[in-house]
Amino acid sequence: MSAMYGHADDDWLMRAHGDIDQWAAVMDVDADDRPIDWNWVRTLDLVHGVGVATVHDCDAGASSDVHDLLRRDLMIRDRLEAILTCCDRVFMTDYDRLIPSYRLPRALAHANRRLNDEINLLRDRGVAEGLWTVAYEHRERVTVPVLHAAEGAPTVDDIQDRTAELVNGRAERRKRAREQREAGDRLMVAANLEGAIAAGGAAADEGTAVASPIGSDWRDVYLPGRGLDAVMGIDIETTGTDPLRDYIIDVGFEYMNMVTPRPQDAPAGMPYVDSSYQAGDAYGQARLGFGVTRANAWHGNETIRNLTGIDVKMRSSSQWRLFDEWPQAQRGLLMRLEQQPFVAHNANFEHRFFLHNVAGYAESYRAGHIVIIDTMPMSRRWDEGSAPSEAHPYGDNSLESYAKRQGALPEDSSERHLGLEDAHIMLVAMKHHLTALREAHCGPWGPDGVSGTGGKRAKGRRW
Repeated sequence: MSAMYGHADDDWLMRAHGDIDQWAAVMDVDADDRPIDWNWVRTLDLVHGVGVATVHDCDAGASSDVHDLLRRDLMIRDRLEAILTCCDRVFMTDYDRLIPSYRLPRALAHANRRLNDEINLLRDRGVAEGLWTVAYEHRERVTVPVLHAAEGAPTVDDIQDRTAELVNGRAERRKRAREQREAGDRLMVAANLEGAIAAGGAAADEGTAVASPIGSDWRDVYLPGRGLDAVMGIDIETTGTDPLRDYIIDVGFEYMNMVTPRPQDAPAGMPYVDSSYQAGDAYGQARLGFGVTRANAWHGNETIRNLTGIDVKMRSSSQWRLFDEWPQAQRGLLMRLEQQPFVAHNANFEHRFFLHNVAGYAESYRAGHIVIIDTMPMSRRWDEGSAPSEAHPYGDNSLESYAKRQGALPEDSSERHLGLEDAHIMLVAMKHHLTALREAHCGPWGPDGVSGTGGKRAKGRRW
């Protein structure tokens, strides 16, 4: 499938093989608790592709067995993604720095994206040959393609997509492990309280000892502090939601100061697609467009075209370079991400895509050089308009709703789903929101606020 992969810098993909021993020394099992066969990983051809099909195998009417090719590709993807799913956690908790580089997971993700393209084209071939039809179904946390065998065609049970089964199963195991840890923590608190009673004759307020702030959860680490000022807002558009399968096709970013005035000599940047958007306090605007592989373009993506206006069928020519194959673009973005806190709405989305696309990002983040702030928990925690309702059981915290409540987007307008425009309304909403919170002595200036810039950053080694 190398003919459809684009034009990668082969050297870094080949060098990634040299990192396998370092990972093997630290990482024994995959996300499904199965022993990892690192010798199998060594056999993978990260340059020319890890799938079993050729370009011609994806053409309707090819003489090869499309059913068998699809079955084997799906098995490889399941196995590869079970390894990749664990790499982030293992790398970030490698406090002895036995693994100095995140290059291997980036290389495996690079290969997996192209394998996923191949799987889509093989499904398309089966449809064209009348072997099956494809319907998309939402199953708990993910939407998956479901094959339905045509009348008289072979069964498709062994080539169904197992993503929902795997993802939901892993989530349930994480949930049970978390509940066990929390139960253990409660037992420890209870034991400490009993000790306090025995020693002093009176117990502390048990509710105060174990209660957490109302509405708090893991996203609160992304909240800004009261000392925040200059930030870079960023938004990315992708071909889907999975960084192990999907491509970054649009990046937009700009800068804004939350307290001090806009710098006098700040560059004007590029204009927004909508003339109603005014830069105001923003500066340094930039928009970067990227391409997809020929295989991805051949498959097409109507969902993304309808959402963003970007047609991936037009993005496989030499005019559009792939972001994961463009080292200079990655270095330029990383340099900007390191210079000040970066802000995103649902920032874990951008963070996961940067981990698996940007050379040096994982290493820089682990070293504490990157600070991430998220406007979604700002909406959840500090915006009364986002209170849960029947229509929105967890609160309406979309970027569009948050921007409208904070006066950054007119009620009769919609989120554009383009990087620069979405980054702009996010920063305007954030600045309006922080100004109101400061005046009301709430949010960062309230009892649960923090000093400094706030945000999430790696803490370094723990001893």
